[in-house]
Amino acid sequence: MTDRSLDELGPVDYLIVEFPAGHQNFTGKGADELIKLHDAGIIRVMDILILAKGEDGTVMAQELGDLDELGELARLETQLVQTLSEGDVDHLAAAMDPGSVAGVLVYENLWAAPFGSAMRRAGGQLIANGRIPIQAIIAAVEADAALEPVGV
Repeated sequence: MTDRSLDELGPVDYLIVEFPAGHQNFTGKGADELIKLHDAGIIRVMDILILAKGEDGTVMAQELGDLDELGELARLETQLVQTLSEGDVDHLAAAMDPGSVAGVLVYENLWAAPFGSAMRRAGGQLIANGRIPIQAIIAAVEADAALEPVGV
């Protein structure tokens, strides 16, 4: 997996980005940004899957190496750990709407690895983590703005 010890690994996250039917405008910009994060040493891509959910609910999963046009992502394909199982695919696809396509990304947060390692060596254990979706932040900011008096 890596030439580092397990104690030196950073936190590992995953995300699923769904593209609903009729709103699949792939330009390659997302892949470009992912490569930039990788090349800057911010993340290490561990696994990438493309899931397609048919209108009847059937799911087709493709690994990065299954795709014809990889472009710059081809550099990452040889480094993938392939952490996701068939059961994981079923679980992740359950969140998808029929007719949609989703990208699944598993990545190590390299930027946090030294901090995480130091905390583990000091006896610390991660007991909770989470993420606030950007949609929730936008809604909170808009709600606050709506409460502000006009002209003040």
